[in-house]
Amino acid sequence: MATPDHAENDLQPFFVLHKALVQKSERKSTGSRKIRRRIELSPISAKNAEKMEIGTGEEQDDHHYEHLRMEAFNLVWSKIESTIKDVLRNINLNIFNEIHRWVCESFDAIKSCGTTLTKATHSYPIVTDATFRQLFTGLVFTKNMEFVDDLMTFEELGLHLKSHGCHVANLSSIDFSANNGIGGCLRSLLRQFLMVTLDAADISILASWYSDQGNYNKPVVVIIDDMERCCGSVLSDFILMLSEWAVKVPVILIMGVATTLDAPRNILPSNVLQHLHVSKFLLGSPSERMDAIVEAVLVRLCSGFCVGYKVAAFMRNYFLRQDGTLTSFIRALKIACVQHFSSEPLSFMLKALFVEENNQGFWSEEHAHFPEEMLKYAFDLPSCRRNNTEERTGENLAHDLSELKRLQKCWSTIVLCLYEAGKYNKIRLLDLFCEAVVPCSDNSTASNHHLGSGISSSSDHSIHHQYLISEKCSSICQAIRKVRDLPVVLLYQLLKSWEKLTEDVIEIHDKVKELQSLLKFENGKSLKQDLTNIPKRHTSRSHLNMDKDSKVLNEKAARLMETMVRDYMQPVECMPFHEIVCFKNVDKLQSALMGDPRRRIQLDLLEFQKILLCSCCSNSSKAILPSMHDTSILYTLAQEHGDLINLHDWYQSFKSTVFQPSTKGKHKLKQSPAKKRKDSNESQNQSEASFQVRFCRAVTELQITGLLRMPSKRRPDYVQRVAFGL
Repeated sequence: MATPDHAENDLQPFFVLHKALVQKSERKSTGSRKIRRRIELSPISAKNAEKMEIGTGEEQDDHHYEHLRMEAFNLVWSKIESTIKDVLRNINLNIFNEIHRWVCESFDAIKSCGTTLTKATHSYPIVTDATFRQLFTGLVFTKNMEFVDDLMTFEELGLHLKSHGCHVANLSSIDFSANNGIGGCLRSLLRQFLMVTLDAADISILASWYSDQGNYNKPVVVIIDDMERCCGSVLSDFILMLSEWAVKVPVILIMGVATTLDAPRNILPSNVLQHLHVSKFLLGSPSERMDAIVEAVLVRLCSGFCVGYKVAAFMRNYFLRQDGTLTSFIRALKIACVQHFSSEPLSFMLKALFVEENNQGFWSEEHAHFPEEMLKYAFDLPSCRRNNTEERTGENLAHDLSELKRLQKCWSTIVLCLYEAGKYNKIRLLDLFCEAVVPCSDNSTASNHHLGSGISSSSDHSIHHQYLISEKCSSICQAIRKVRDLPVVLLYQLLKSWEKLTEDVIEIHDKVKELQSLLKFENGKSLKQDLTNIPKRHTSRSHLNMDKDSKVLNEKAARLMETMVRDYMQPVECMPFHEIVCFKNVDKLQSALMGDPRRRIQLDLLEFQKILLCSCCSNSSKAILPSMHDTSILYTLAQEHGDLINLHDWYQSFKSTVFQPSTKGKHKLKQSPAKKRKDSNESQNQSEASFQVRFCRAVTELQITGLLRMPSKRRPDYVQRVAFGL
């Protein structure tokens, strides 16, 4: 049993604490507050009181702007999250409508056979006709999407069918486990249809519920999200049971399949497959979904938040390495958003710039009169160090940020126009986006670009444009080349899409309209219409003229595209004040996503005083003190050894470090030598046992954290270090 001195140490669990480091300014202000309290009683307390009021005001301002950043983050991310949900819902809407039409057709086919009108008096109807025992089954192929991405898809499908008057139950692969058996999935089915929990798992209860007034005239749909994760025997018994009761309960099955068309044959036996009347449906691929999310969130800038080119490349590679899992990409985007708002002091301006419907609030008195420190910070950003002398006022800052928004709108428009052209060459928007955010040069700043002009005449921008156009493997180059090769009909469709995309950018919109006018003859007919109306005898001669004219038009369209890229597609990292809206720290994002837990644990154990900030350890530099935690002491002592550590030597070093001889015995009354010797032995044994307990617990903690390998049978007196260095 441990002594009272060590009772708390023995019972209290150990945690590696993570706490944000106190900034230097906060440390200074904390120290100054303590000094002011001492000096307030002196004759010059008025000056100190004034300083204290200033310090308190600064702290209140910091707290106020921190609250604004948190509020802006919640608003920005809720906007991004709702946009992503709407995008995925719209992508699935067409396939959901197709599935609903199939459900209605299947139900009509069942009713035409008269099965739903049959009221069998027996509890178990005997079906002899094989056609009545077949279940209409829809296989929804998710194209190798990860299971975590499918969950929301099948939930949305169930809600969509319910909204159209179907009885729907969503079953997961867990309901079809071998431990639960067929009773588990049947109980889940009854609970969702009857809205009550029943102990008895009897299909006749479902049949009675369906024959009630108001239930029998609606289709019954059972959705299984991933049939390949189900236990094959349980799923087979479930299908056979439903097929036997098809007379009373005409169930329509919908099952998700993640791999190939042969998946049902690999899971279900042939006698079960005979009871399935299969129809197939295909969901959008992960790449198509990703392009839709990138377009809505990062290209159209639904919230104003954007990422730099290094972060974009990392997120693209992270998405591909995770086998196209949308959830991993969305998680990375959220972490980037969190880190941006936590590290950028002026990030709260995103709320007024982009998210609020009426962004006139940004021009209000509150934003027009920023504190001087905020203005100095804003105009001293690396992207804003320009040679011209501009007055540092809140009005100028608001105007410059509005110009930033306008430039981003131009960039977004050009990227979308490129994507429309790239669709004819199957170019992915994610690849196009990663190229479009590459700055003019890694070391370029916005000092070379005049803020008030949408057209940049800098040499860096021209070099950047020439690089993008001449790079053979670039998606931008492929999109422009495709414009030169498009047939007249497709070119006409492309210009129509450009006309819609460039409505907010007048300069580009006028050029597109001018090019569209060249696609028409004097009689107002388009080339497409004229080609279809030409008589056959004039086809050969007119075809040559049309061919020549179309090549000229294609070349003009390609040159217009090059002009748009050169003059208007300015990457965000080349824009002034982009630090306010753009997250560029890829190292922070990589560390947060992938992490390095072993290195983090080592740092926490060796430099714990930087986190705990206790008075006893912070003043001792790197000296080992008894007040340190046992695990920190033990790991610090382990640095003196190689890959093998002798347990006895390690224990003796630990004991000599934590041992503090008590001096209380000097003040006690004199005792007999025998009793004194007996108390001394008991105290020594008890202290030795306490040291051993503390040592063993600390060693076990090092083993759990992966820094140590316990002794083997060959060398029971040695432990092996696993991690070396930081």
